[in-house]
Amino acid sequence: MSVVNLQVLKEEAIQLLIQLINTPSISKQENKVSFLIEDYLHKYGFHVKRKFNNIWTENDNYLKKENIRTILFNSHHDTVKPGKNWKTNPFSAIKQEDKLIGLGSNDAGASVVSLISTFIYLSGLSELPYRLILSITAEEEISGPLGIRAILPELGCIDLGIVGEPTQMQVAIAEKGLMVLDCVAEGKTGHSARDIGINAIYVATKDIEHLRNLYFDKKSELLGCTTLNVTQIQGGIQHNVIPDFCSFVVDIRTNELYKNEEIIEIIQKKIHSKMKPRSSHLNSSFINPMHPIVLKAKRIGRKTYGSPTLSDQSIMPFSTIKMGVGDSVRSHTPNEYILISEIMEGIEIYISLLKDFSF
Repeated sequence: MSVVNLQVLKEEAIQLLIQLINTPSISKQENKVSFLIEDYLHKYGFHVKRKFNNIWTENDNYLKKENIRTILFNSHHDTVKPGKNWKTNPFSAIKQEDKLIGLGSNDAGASVVSLISTFIYLSGLSELPYRLILSITAEEEISGPLGIRAILPELGCIDLGIVGEPTQMQVAIAEKGLMVLDCVAEGKTGHSARDIGINAIYVATKDIEHLRNLYFDKKSELLGCTTLNVTQIQGGIQHNVIPDFCSFVVDIRTNELYKNEEIIEIIQKKIHSKMKPRSSHLNSSFINPMHPIVLKAKRIGRKTYGSPTLSDQSIMPFSTIKMGVGDSVRSHTPNEYILISEIMEGIEIYISLLKDFSF
């Protein structure tokens, strides 16, 4: 394909984002919005592959040689459910001068349309020294099994991922992982008046106290310490029965110096309660600060940092950066918005980063 006018792509990006906002795409309900994006890519002649509500395509203007490196552009089209404090209809885009209001505008619709525009533009250039895949995927907000995890095996070998999430177009070179543990303390029932039985609540509270005092000594320069918090607890059936069951939930945010399996082993040695991880695949992410993409980002004025928020980076078993349009502070908030000027600038920055990039 020939080079596409960049101004046209920018204008179309805003119109596409308005359509995305106007098409509800709460996690597991992304079908309509995925076809909307697919139709837009078809307009430019791309062959789009699909699995569930995930779509992907690739450029054909790369050097046809062995061992060509591959870059993945990825962002997600699903959103959280809107809260009750919205002052406008979350599923109806409202444009107010430079501001575009609507659910998913910031997280991550602006990154989606910016990556799409960048992909189309780069695909019209002369031969690139890398293969480029664009994937727009589902279920990111719930870390679901039918999102990016479902298609990674079909994308082939990826050398670098650029994950579009709101970072103000700065570069997250590390990201905290997440692990949630469901824990159960067991006891033995008895009549509370006779003070017999084994109180599961007391077993649980002792374990919780151990966890409260647990310290992970490997501190990351980018992400700080691994943190642990007990966030839910439930036990007992009525006032006069010694409870034989007490459950609690542990939320753990890991830095890149610990694998999730290692954290599980450490905790299991500290408590008597039975525990079951909801998942162990959401590991922390880290890319070498001397990686060519990080160095190129710095040369074009981008700052690097460690991100406390989770994204699909945690699922990708290759080098990644997180870089996208918008500000994560606005994500999941009433009257979420994006600035049109942020999208325009974001497309320019993505192109500057990749136009003459080589490994």
